[in-house]
Amino acid sequence: MVRTPLTPEERERGERLGRLLREARGGRSMTEIAASAGISAETLRKIETGRAPTPAFFTVAALAGVLELSMDDLAGQCVLVPL
Repeated sequence: MVRTPLTPEERERGERLGRLLREARGGRSMTEIAASAGISAETLRKIETGRAPTPAFFTVAALAGVLELSMDDLAGQCVLVPL
């Protein structure tokens, strides 16, 4: 299966999601948060750095739960506003 290239907007949304998750993690270790969410630290690293700009819904939901973030707020903050 060939994956369609991401648009610049999708990449920006992924980078924004990564920043929000990294900020919410604060001083807690990446390993601790990843383990609590049931994902690998490498997966979390890729999401936080924007290298995985379209993580699975359940991955984002698990991270949001561990970081005590509202999925509605997270989605709202990742919406790109046209210039």
